[in-house]
Amino acid sequence: MILTCNNISKAYGTDEILRDVSFVLNEREKMAVVGINGAGKSTLLKIIAGELSADSGSVIKGKDVTIGYLSQQQGLTSGNTIRDEVMSVKADVFALERNMRRCEEEMKNVHGEELERMLSTYNRLTHEFEMKNGYAIRSEINGVLNGLGFGNCRVEGSLDDGTDSDDFSAIVDTLSGGQKTRVALSKLLLSQPDIIMLDEPTNHLDMRSVEWLESFLANYKGAVIIVAHDRYFLDRIATKVLEIENGKGRVYTGNFSAYSEKKKAVRADELKAYLNQQKDIEHQEKVIATLKSYNREKSIKRAESREKMLAKTERLERPTELDDKMNLRFRPCSESGNDVLDVKGLSKSFDGNELFKNVDFLVKRGDRVGIIGDNGTGKTTLLKIICRKLAPDTGTIRLGTNVKIGYYDQEHHVLDPDNTIFEEISDTYPDMDNTRIRNLLAAFLFKGDDAFKLIRDISGGEKARVSLAKLMLSDANLLILDEPTNHLDIVSKELLEEAVSGYGGTVIFVSHDRYFINKTATRIMEITADGVTGFEGNYEYYVEKRDEVIAAMRASGAYTTNCAGTAKTQNTTASAGPATQVSSGRSEWEEKKRLTGERRKLENDIAKCEDEIKRLEERNEEIDRLFEDAEIATSPSKLSELTGEKEANEEKIMTLMESWEELNERLDINNSAML
Repeated sequence: MILTCNNISKAYGTDEILRDVSFVLNEREKMAVVGINGAGKSTLLKIIAGELSADSGSVIKGKDVTIGYLSQQQGLTSGNTIRDEVMSVKADVFALERNMRRCEEEMKNVHGEELERMLSTYNRLTHEFEMKNGYAIRSEINGVLNGLGFGNCRVEGSLDDGTDSDDFSAIVDTLSGGQKTRVALSKLLLSQPDIIMLDEPTNHLDMRSVEWLESFLANYKGAVIIVAHDRYFLDRIATKVLEIENGKGRVYTGNFSAYSEKKKAVRADELKAYLNQQKDIEHQEKVIATLKSYNREKSIKRAESREKMLAKTERLERPTELDDKMNLRFRPCSESGNDVLDVKGLSKSFDGNELFKNVDFLVKRGDRVGIIGDNGTGKTTLLKIICRKLAPDTGTIRLGTNVKIGYYDQEHHVLDPDNTIFEEISDTYPDMDNTRIRNLLAAFLFKGDDAFKLIRDISGGEKARVSLAKLMLSDANLLILDEPTNHLDIVSKELLEEAVSGYGGTVIFVSHDRYFINKTATRIMEITADGVTGFEGNYEYYVEKRDEVIAAMRASGAYTTNCAGTAKTQNTTASAGPATQVSSGRSEWEEKKRLTGERRKLENDIAKCEDEIKRLEERNEEIDRLFEDAEIATSPSKLSELTGEKEANEEKIMTLMESWEELNERLDINNSAML
C-alpha cells in the first residue's frame, strides 16, 4: 500500500460532491477514476495532491512516497524555452555531469594525495550519475518529447549544448494551452514520481502520442491514477476502476470494459434488491391495513408489532436509472447499389500546403469505414469533398446508384445559430407537425422549455444531440460522420455505437475515439500525405497488422521513410503488400464475423422455439378450460376434436423441445469457437 484514502468528503455549499470516498492504491497499480461530468473526479485528485482540503476524511501516503500531478489547465510562465523547461526536471543530473567534467579537468593538474582525493570524489559523482541514469538522460528526454509530439525529427547532439530544433526553442509563455499541457506532462513523466496522477491527459494528444503514452504508463514502475474519457486508453492501462456516482465511490477490479460489465451486473442486482424490498414493504403495509380493519384488540396489536418491524427496516435507495439517454436509431430510406462510393486520384492543397494526394478507395454497401491519420492530414477535408462541400484539386468521386448522404459536421456548421432547437428541426423538416417535433426533441433530452433555447446558447454536447436528431430524420443510406463522439458523455457514446453498428446502410467516419472505432468499424483507412492504406477489420486488427503491412510494403519499395522514421505510402492500399500476410489476418477476422452471424441466427432460432412452445402450452391450457364447459363436455365430436388438437400440440412441443436442445448444443459449440 502506498496510498490510502479514508472517507473523503467534500461539499461546496449545499452541493455535496464527495461523500465518504475510500480506496487503497498499491505499488504499480493503475487506477482509472470515472464518473459523469461534475461527479467530483478532478476534486478528488486535487485533494490527494494537497491542492484542496477535504471537509472530512484522510489521505495517507506511504513513507517517502512522491506524487506527481497534472491538472487540466497549465499556467507555465517561466520564460524558459521548451528545452530549458523540460531539462529543469533533471537539473540535479546535469549538475552532477558538470561537476564530473570539472573534476576531469582539475585532475589533469594534480598529483599524489590530492589526485587520490579527487579520484574518490569523481568516483562518487560517477556512481551517483549512473544511479540517476545520467548517461541515458538525453535519450530519455528526447524520447518523452518526441513521444508527446514535440519534434518531427530526432534531436541530434546534447540537449544542453545550445542546439535546438524549432520545436524545442519556443518560449513556453507563448504556447497554446494544449502545448503547455504537453510540456507539463513531459516534465511529470521525466520526474518519475511514485504515483503519477493525470487529469484528462489525452485531450491535447494526437493518436500516435496517445499510443506512446499508453505504452509508457503501462510499463511504468510506479502507480498511476488517471481521469480520462478515452475508453480505449483506460482499457489498455487500468487495472482497477474507481467509480464516483452520486458522491459515493466504488472500486472495481479490471480495466474499463470489465468495469462496464460488472457495473451492469451490480446495477441489475441493486435494482432487483430494491424492487424486492419495495414489494415486501407493500405486502407488509397491506397486511397491516387488513389487521387494523378487523378493529379487534389482538389484530391491532399484531398490526402495531408489524409496523415497528417495518420502521426498523433499512430502506434501500433506488439505483440511478439511465433514463436520461437519447433514443437514437438510424434507418436508411432505401437500399443503395452495391458500389456506394468510388474515389480515384484525389488530391487537395491549401495555400501551397499539400494535405494528401493519390487517394483511391472503393466503399461497398454495408461497409463501416473508419478514417484515421495524424492531425493535419486532411481527414475532415476528405469528408467535405465527398459531401461536395469542397472541390478537390484533382481526382474524381462517383456515388453509386440511389445513394443518399447524411452528413454530421463536428463544428455543427449545419446548425443555424439564430434558430431555436425547435426551429432547427421544423425548418429542415417542414412536414413534421409540432407534436412529432416535441416528441423527437424529448427523445434527445430536450424537454419543456429546453426546446426553445437558441442554438448559439447551447453547449457542445447539446449541439451534438441536435445534429444527431437531424441526421436520424434524414433517412440517408450513406452516413458521413466527422468526429461524432466529440462532446458526448460515455452513455451517449455507447448509444451512438449501438446505432451505427445496427445501421442497415453504409458509414464513413473520422474519429479519434479508438474505442468507438474498434466497436463500429469494419474497415480502417489510414490517410497520409501520399495516399491511404486500407485494413479489413476493426481498430485492434489495424494495430495488430499495421507494422506488418508497412514492413511488407517497404520491402516491396512501396514505402519511403521520413526523418522521424515514419512510414509513408507511395501506393494507396495495403493490398500492395504480400497477399498471404494480409489475407491471413483478414480470414481470421472474417471467420469471427461468420461465427458472430451464426450465433445471432442460433439465438433467434432458440427464441422462436421458446415462443412457439409457449404458444402451444397456452393453447393446451385453454383446451383444458374448454373441457370444463358443459356444452363441450356433452358433445363427443367437439371433445374428440379438442383431444386430437391437444395431442398434436403435445407432439409438436416434444419435437420443438428436441430442436431447442440441439440448437443450444450448437450455440455452446459456437461460443467455444468464439473464445
